[in-house]
Amino acid sequence: MADRSKITAWLTDMDGVLVHEGHAIPGAAELIKQWQDTNTPFLVLTNNSIYTPRDLAARLQSGGLDVPEDRIWTSALATAAFLKSQKPNGSAYVIGEAGMTTAMHEIGYVMTDHNPDYVVLGETRNFSFENLTKAIRLILAGARFIATNPDATGPSADGVLPATGSVAALITKATGREPYIVGKPNPMMFRSAMNKIQAHSESTGMIGDRMDTDVVAGIEAGLHTVLVLTGISDQTEIEKYPFRPSEILNSVADLVR
Repeated sequence: MADRSKITAWLTDMDGVLVHEGHAIPGAAELIKQWQDTNTPFLVLTNNSIYTPRDLAARLQSGGLDVPEDRIWTSALATAAFLKSQKPNGSAYVIGEAGMTTAMHEIGYVMTDHNPDYVVLGETRNFSFENLTKAIRLILAGARFIATNPDATGPSADGVLPATGSVAALITKATGREPYIVGKPNPMMFRSAMNKIQAHSESTGMIGDRMDTDVVAGIEAGLHTVLVLTGISDQTEIEKYPFRPSEILNSVADLVR
């Protein structure tokens, strides 16, 4: 077992780590309570930018997890934090849902289709030919292209859905411009999360279920990385990659003392 005695703060992925198909994974509620009882700083991370932290807190509550909304960090919040640091009080044309637009409002950005500083693409189920055309034209006119996350597909009860990465690829094909992606696997998302809870990489752990996003970004951010096997990774998947997490555990239940 890798030494986690110096870990004083935690970041954790949500789907496949704390919840699966809307239900808490055994051990997840106990781990969250343990962190709260010991005043351990933590954030629950998700690349999904559709929902606000309040929405997600309610969804987690219904699945059996008591996570306050201020303990949730989405790719929309990370994107907004990045834009605020790059150009305070700027403007953006946004394709996205409430999670994205609320985060942009909260940093004081103006959302406009008239000469914006940025085109920001988040997760959405409601994009149209019209707003894709607008985004393409604004990027060609000089707006900088930002995307919340690179996921090409997302899950649903009926099968996969096209996600942000697929829509970004369409815009890139039309403009020749690649987006700057803030969410995982960009370690920028972890650094902004650590800034929120005033944690340091040397004493922060990251729990995830994916080698290609959680673990690699955690390694690049200098974190203690924990891979749990309750999501999509198994030993065969792990062997595909030239890097390794600090620890491999069956589930978050193994972290409960």
